[in-house]
Amino acid sequence: MNISEVDFIGQNLAMFCCPRCNGDLVVNQQNILCLGCGHEYVNIEKIPSLFAPNEWGGETDDVTEEIKSFYEKTPFPDYDDFDHVGSLISKAKEGLFARLLDEQIPFGYKILECGCGTGQLTNFLSIASRTVIGTDICINSLKMANDFKQANNLRRAHFYQMNLFRPAFRAGSFDLVISNGVLHHTSNPLLAFKSIASLVKPGGYILVGLYHRYGRLATDLRRFVFGLTGDRMRFLDQRLLNSKIGKTKKNSWFMDQYKNPHESKHTVGEVLNWLQEVNFKFIHAIPKTIPFEPFDGEEELFKQDRLGNLFERFVVNMGMIVTGHKEGGFFTIIAQRTP
Repeated sequence: MNISEVDFIGQNLAMFCCPRCNGDLVVNQQNILCLGCGHEYVNIEKIPSLFAPNEWGGETDDVTEEIKSFYEKTPFPDYDDFDHVGSLISKAKEGLFARLLDEQIPFGYKILECGCGTGQLTNFLSIASRTVIGTDICINSLKMANDFKQANNLRRAHFYQMNLFRPAFRAGSFDLVISNGVLHHTSNPLLAFKSIASLVKPGGYILVGLYHRYGRLATDLRRFVFGLTGDRMRFLDQRLLNSKIGKTKKNSWFMDQYKNPHESKHTVGEVLNWLQEVNFKFIHAIPKTIPFEPFDGEEELFKQDRLGNLFERFVVNMGMIVTGHKEGGFFTIIAQRTP
């Protein structure tokens, strides 16, 4: 199959650039060509590959290839055998956060998901009238995402292989950039954040989900127990007992949570410092940064919420030790780029 038969671009080609030199790209019958440096990009398994490797020298231990190899073998989140567009909608809307996203992201938005994995969120958000681009380093995961898209005729979803440290898009191209559960699997989460933040247009939003330094303690303990018992005692993770989740997805969750070769842990305060470095303002956090204020079905995700003070955030951090295990010790920050 040649490039012209692949859904390389349903959008404006001008938003793309060469991840090596930022040059303009053109598409011909056989490849994607950079007019600047002359590098040729091809498609792999019907996925346009706009991947460029990191060039950090010896300054940083690069885990990109190690993480890529892990997820090529164990895609996350996997699809159940019976999944179709109806079941995707139903499952997504069972989760409060996904439902609120779908209800509150305006139609017509241009969205980029960096580290989309098997593309479930990208495909789900594209069902409404939005252009959603999913990128990942793993071709196997992207192929699953694209196969689901093709089987369900989701024309507004588009998938590309890309290294988020070397994006293939012009700065300021997107209304919303999402990277949920990704940055903590990179060699340099702050540098990764700065890279994807540059893709948000002025007034646009970024959404990042990260492992919490204290909320992850229960997961670390379970990982230790699983290591001692040869991965028995899986009943310690409640998600693995959920009868509504298929065997394939349970295994995908187990591998991602307990066998991943690299992860880092963070706090809200740390991410607030990141926001200052790239001129973004805090909008919302999940869980909220104010103690005893639950996240509920009436939340307005893109309306500025009150940011808890240092003491309030300390109380929330300590509470994550007890409650964080419910979603793998995870927290989410939504921020807006200032004009």
